[in-house]
Amino acid sequence: MNPPNSILSDDIVMTLGNATRTPVMAVHGLYAIADSTWLAPDHLLAQVGAALAGGAHWVQYRDKHQNPQARLRMARSLVRLCNEYCVPLIIIDDPELALACGAAGVHLGRDDADPAAARGLLGRDAIIGVSCYNELERAQRAREQGADYVAFGRFFPSRTKPDAVPADLDLLQRAHAKIDLPLVAIGGITPENGAALV
Repeated sequence: MNPPNSILSDDIVMTLGNATRTPVMAVHGLYAIADSTWLAPDHLLAQVGAALAGGAHWVQYRDKHQNPQARLRMARSLVRLCNEYCVPLIIIDDPELALACGAAGVHLGRDDADPAAARGLLGRDAIIGVSCYNELERAQRAREQGADYVAFGRFFPSRTKPDAVPADLDLLQRAHAKIDLPLVAIGGITPENGAALV
């Protein structure tokens, strides 16, 4: 397991190129998650910078604890940093914050706005991702509602989401065959176990 001050913690996310429909941007490579639960605010920017320098293609800002003003300040700083590397910043769960900070898009969970509502707020060029857990049908609905990518997982035990529902390789194979969107795999992924997901 990686140390708590690592941006990747044990939740490395990998995108799997599968798009026949072209989303706003090509989706591929490492999708790093900057989670304030694991990264103190005074370390978060430096760790994101290290991930970007190391080749991360996407960064997601996940913060469910700080006050709205602190989240907005950090999100704006992350947008500036990601822009230096021409890497999109995605905000978890909060289309309004994504709009306010100028992020590239938003990632939506089960209890968030649907992709069509987020698209209406953020515009046609925004990147909209949807968590689909272990549900292929949810991914198909997200695609119909205009999502640019769908995420499945957790695939391996995860410190950051220990109670998340498990997903398996068969789900990725079925999604690859049925959904013409990029697929994101999440949860406990490391360099040692990630090859099977790719």
